[in-house]
Amino acid sequence: MTKTLIRREATAATLSSDLPDLLNRLYANRGLTSGDDLDLALKHLIPPTELMGVPEAVDLLAASLDAGERLLVVGDFDCDGATSSALMVSVLRGMGADVRYLVPNRFEFGYGLTPEIVDVGLAFDPQLIVTVDNGISSIEGVRYAKERGMKVVVTDHHLPAAVLPAADAIVNPNQPGCAFASKHLAGVGVAFYLLSALRGSLRRRNWFEANGVAEPNLADRLDLVSLGTVADVVPLDRNNRVLVHEGLRRIRAGRALPGIYALISVAGKDARFLNSVDMAFALAPRLNAAGRLEDMSLGINCLLEDKPDKAREMAGRLNELNVSRREIEQDMKAQAEASLAKIEAVDAMAIGIALYEPDWHQGVVGIVASRIKDRFNRPVFAFAPGDAGELKGSGRSIAGLHIRDALDAIAARYQGLVIKFGGHAMAAGLSIREADFPAFRDAFDEEARRWLSSDDLEASVLSDGELDCRVDVPLARQVLEGGPWGQGFPPPVFDGRFEILSQKIVGGRHLKLKARLEKTDQVFDAIAFGNDRLIENRHCSLVFRLDVNIYDGLMTVQLIVDEVD
Repeated sequence: MTKTLIRREATAATLSSDLPDLLNRLYANRGLTSGDDLDLALKHLIPPTELMGVPEAVDLLAASLDAGERLLVVGDFDCDGATSSALMVSVLRGMGADVRYLVPNRFEFGYGLTPEIVDVGLAFDPQLIVTVDNGISSIEGVRYAKERGMKVVVTDHHLPAAVLPAADAIVNPNQPGCAFASKHLAGVGVAFYLLSALRGSLRRRNWFEANGVAEPNLADRLDLVSLGTVADVVPLDRNNRVLVHEGLRRIRAGRALPGIYALISVAGKDARFLNSVDMAFALAPRLNAAGRLEDMSLGINCLLEDKPDKAREMAGRLNELNVSRREIEQDMKAQAEASLAKIEAVDAMAIGIALYEPDWHQGVVGIVASRIKDRFNRPVFAFAPGDAGELKGSGRSIAGLHIRDALDAIAARYQGLVIKFGGHAMAAGLSIREADFPAFRDAFDEEARRWLSSDDLEASVLSDGELDCRVDVPLARQVLEGGPWGQGFPPPVFDGRFEILSQKIVGGRHLKLKARLEKTDQVFDAIAFGNDRLIENRHCSLVFRLDVNIYDGLMTVQLIVDEVD
C-alpha cells in the first residue's frame, strides 16, 4: 500500500543550548516546549500516594510479611507480564517473603486469574495472591480464590469492565475513581509503584532494621520496568519516559540483572549503547517467544537468575524460540496475504479484517494481525484454534478505532457471539466459537465501518523532514539514545532525495544500499529490511531512521530504510 508522506511542522525552537540543533528540533516536533521537559530524573515521577488502592494493597502486603504468609504472584505470558512477575517476586523475596509465581500457559488456561489457575496455585497453599498485569477482568477467578480462603490483591493496567472483581485491593490507574494523572502505566509500572509504596511504609516504621533485612534499592530494578513498559507499547507520557530513561541509564552503566544482559547479548546488542528501540525490537521479542510458543516461566526464570552463565543458557533457548517464532510467523503471514490477494482492489476489502486458518499457531496470531494491519492500514483480528471448538483471536487497530470498545459494542449488539474479551485501544484479545467465525467477521467489519472513514484508511508516514546537517556517530547516538522513543513519542523518521551508488540483496530478503543524500552530499550505508527488490531509479526518495552499526568494534552511521519512492 502506498503511503502518503506527511512532514511534521519544522521548528527552530531551542529547548537546551547543550543539545545539537537536530535534537532540539526533534523534541520540539513532539510537543516539548521547555528545557524542563527534558529533565527525566526520578524526582519527577508522580508519587505512589496518588494511585488509588495503594494504601489497602500496602497494608495487606505488610501484614503478610509480618505474619510470614505464603504469597503467590500470578502473571501474564507476555513481556510486560514477565517483567512484572520478575519484579514482584525478586523484590518481595529480597524483603524475606515466601513467594512463588505462576503464569498461565496460554494454550491450556488462557489469560488471567481463572478458577482453573487458582486450582493450580492451591499446590503452593498461598494465603495471599497478587496479580500482575492481569486481574481486572478476573471476576470468577477472584471470587473462587476468596471462597478458598485466600486474600487477593489485583495490580493491573487494562481497561475494566462495568463490574470489578471483589478483590481485597485493586491497584489500577484505569479503575473508576482513580485520579492518577498517568493512565498509561504498563503492568510492570503499576507493580513498581506498589512496591515503592510498600518499601516507604516499611521504612517509616523501621521494619527493615527491626527484621535485619536490607532495604531494597528499587531504582536498580528499573531495568525490568523500562523493558516491560517499552514492550507493552503503552504511550510514553512524561511519567513513563522517566521510568524508561532511568532504566536504560542503569543498563548502560552495568547495573542491570544478569538476565537482561544475557538477552542483550543473544540479540547482538551492546549494553553500553542500548536504546528503547533495541528493547522493543530485539529484547522484547525474545522474551515474548517463550510465552508465544512454550511457557513464559523460561523468560521469568531468565530474569530472576543471578548466575550469568545460567542466564545466558536460558537466553540462548529464548533466542532459539524466537527463531522458530519468526519461521511460523512468516508462513502464517504468507497465508494471510495470499488470502487477501484474492481481492483485486484494496477498496473492495473489508474495513475490519478478520482472518482464520485451522493450522495457525495461537501464540503468533497477534504478530500476524500486526503485520497485516501495517500493510493494509486496517484493523485486523487473526484467529487460531483453541479448545473445545473455540477460536482464540488477537487484534491490532489503527488510529480512529478503539478496538476494545469495538469488541464491547459487538458483544452488546450480538449477544453470545463473543465468549470473552479484553484489551486496550490498539490491541485486544477474544474467544469465539469456531462456527461463529463468519458472523464475527461480518460483525467486526460492520463495527469498523461505524468508526472509520475513508480518510482514516489512507496510510501515511510522519516524517521529521530532511536532514540538514552531516551526521557522525556521536550525533546519531544522541538521537538513538534520546527520547526515550516509543508509542506516543515516536522514534525520529526522516526523508530525503538520494542517489543510489550501489545496491544488492543480502540474506535473501534485505536490500543493502550505499546512497548519497543530495541535500548534504553525505554518503551512507543503508538497509531496507524485508525488501527483496532492487531500486529501479538511480535518484529516488527514501524515508529512513538513523542507526549506528557496530562491527568488529567499529561504529558507523547506518540508515534503516522504511519506504522507497
